[in-house]
Amino acid sequence: MILVTGAAGTIGRHLIQALTAAGAPFRALVRDAAKGRELDCDFVVGDLDEPASVAAALTGADRLLLNSGGALPVAGQQPMVRQQIAAVDAARAAGVAQVVKVSAWRPAPHAKLSVRAHWEIEQYLKASGPGWATLQPTGYMQNFFTGQGGFSHDTTLTGPYGTGRVSYIDAYDIAACAAALLTGPRTVGGTYPLTGPEALTHEEIAAKLAVPFRDQPPQEAAEGLRAQGLPEWFVDDLLWLYADLASGGVSEVTTTVRDLTGREPRTFDEFLTANDRTGHHPER
Repeated sequence: MILVTGAAGTIGRHLIQALTAAGAPFRALVRDAAKGRELDCDFVVGDLDEPASVAAALTGADRLLLNSGGALPVAGQQPMVRQQIAAVDAARAAGVAQVVKVSAWRPAPHAKLSVRAHWEIEQYLKASGPGWATLQPTGYMQNFFTGQGGFSHDTTLTGPYGTGRVSYIDAYDIAACAAALLTGPRTVGGTYPLTGPEALTHEEIAAKLAVPFRDQPPQEAAEGLRAQGLPEWFVDDLLWLYADLASGGVSEVTTTVRDLTGREPRTFDEFLTANDRTGHHPER
């Protein structure tokens, strides 16, 4: 039986659909019963901030999908690290045979913000005992409709992106890869870099979204972030992430989605069509 954390999120909802279609036994971990009822599946109420609730949710489970949202860091500390390490400990204590973690693109000790946090969690997971697999996706296509994709108030796509290409991926494909690993043979360990099938500039993405694009000087972006009350260290780290995008650090295209699922990942156009968003302005 599979326990799905982050079940009410974008990846979690797609994963629940995939597991249901496959007839795989699973249970969703949600923070409140109302969200569980919305999912229309077997669920248990719990919270990654309450390790005892995670331990209870793991009763009878032999596989775990480890995924959680990126709560804002406090004084440079990532709550996600504490939460997911506790979940790994609970999985080991429960005798879980396989943990599949949703990570980030190429996490490393020198990275910033959640990217480095994912690296810390990966290191802990690899040394913890259960079989493991880490999914390392690039940016989600869904970010362009959730307020995280760089839209300004006049629906212009703006940010210090330059001409760097990014191989954004649909969360639908991340979930499909997670389903393949959770329902397939147990692996001792494996790292899976996930991308979409193409690397696009943000100007090209703006054209597909039918909105204007404005490349923003980094200093102007920094001023805007400071105006939101963000601390200086956080602004610096965000600019590091933007610079990585602008330099092509997330432009690689892999075949991992096809290797795991037997089909090609969705293009950005296919993502828009699937979500009935072609030619529409993003939701605010």
